[in-house]
Amino acid sequence: MVTVHIDRLHGSVQAPVLGSISFLNEVMGRHPGAISFAPGAPHPDTLPEADIQRHTDRFLDHVVARGSSPEQARRLLFEYGPSRGLINDIVAEALRRDHGVDVPPESYVITVGAQEAMLLVLRALFRSSEDVLAVAHPCFVGITGAARLLDIDVVGVAETADGLDLDALERACGQARAAGRTLRALYVAPDYSNPGGSRMSLDCRRRLLALAAREDLLILEDNAYGFTAAAGAALPSLKALDTERRVIHIGTFAKTAFPGARVGFVVADQRVGGSAPGEGPERLADVLATLKSMVTVNTSPLSQAVIGGMLLEHGGSLDALSRAKSALYQRNLRLLLAALDRHLGEAAPAGIRWNRPDGGFFVRVRLPVPADTALLEVSAADYGVLWTPMRQFYLDGTGDHQLRLSCSYLDPDEIEEGVRRLALFLTKETGR
Repeated sequence: MVTVHIDRLHGSVQAPVLGSISFLNEVMGRHPGAISFAPGAPHPDTLPEADIQRHTDRFLDHVVARGSSPEQARRLLFEYGPSRGLINDIVAEALRRDHGVDVPPESYVITVGAQEAMLLVLRALFRSSEDVLAVAHPCFVGITGAARLLDIDVVGVAETADGLDLDALERACGQARAAGRTLRALYVAPDYSNPGGSRMSLDCRRRLLALAAREDLLILEDNAYGFTAAAGAALPSLKALDTERRVIHIGTFAKTAFPGARVGFVVADQRVGGSAPGEGPERLADVLATLKSMVTVNTSPLSQAVIGGMLLEHGGSLDALSRAKSALYQRNLRLLLAALDRHLGEAAPAGIRWNRPDGGFFVRVRLPVPADTALLEVSAADYGVLWTPMRQFYLDGTGDHQLRLSCSYLDPDEIEEGVRRLALFLTKETGR
């Protein structure tokens, strides 16, 4: 029997960041009775509204109305389809109408979730070991994990109350140059980031774009949680403010529609130069589509049809599609913060504090002791409550004394009881 030695495999297979999600799933499986604040998944109540057949039929009607025969439209569902996607026009119109992103469908690529979009963008942009990726710190493990798979070096830039520390980002650019390297791109989630929950102010967004222009920096914008902003509180995305095509915008329908479809998208309208006219790709989206043809070939036409039909049924509007979901997550976040105030509040042991985001799925709690896997096991086994250690979201181990609470997957009574258990756990265990 052949044995494949671990030392002969790519180094990423042993990277802790790649095992973080499976670890949490394993803990949840061992403690099925625990209330879990760990998963950042959509609430189950938001899923039954997806009527697969009705949405598919609605999309096919749209295709026929654009000039295809019913048989041609139906065949789209059973064939591979273009790597670039089938619903680009629907998604592009929704972003133009609702979010001021005025980019033609040709600059969109429909991907297998946002995760594939991140992988494709990183593969396209990072040519050599001299290129460095900057990420907001703490950072979503999906982007740092993808960078690890591709052997891309990553540097963290701290978040502040108003978003990214732009002075630190400018210093990172200078440090890279001094080392003979290039800080090629920055990954950032400006609205209610996972896991930090911070939101970038409008002024910070504008200053970030100005800094990117000075430093010749590309920005990878992840907008998974922007839809959870309270009514009237939405801020323009970086892409909507982008006048120089420096922003590559990544989106997903996992939260606004449902995650099982595995449909995301990337907006990449950057021009590609250097080749003879007519002989090379015209825009970065062309490059990403070519790479995708070697990775997943195409995104499932059936899944695209369902998402396209859902959008069309809501008047082609992302805001209309996500309005009820946004209200549910706003409610859950208010309940979580109120329960923390009620059960901990003034009675919280010294050194325990939490942030107060006004949108998104996540609240970050700081502890006077390490929030490690051993403490999580005590929390799950003895108190029946689960959470996510923050260490995995940091590049330098500075998150050891923090945990993340997600409110998205729970009902109001579970939030209340879960925080009661959490408060008992924190009060008894962190003072030892």
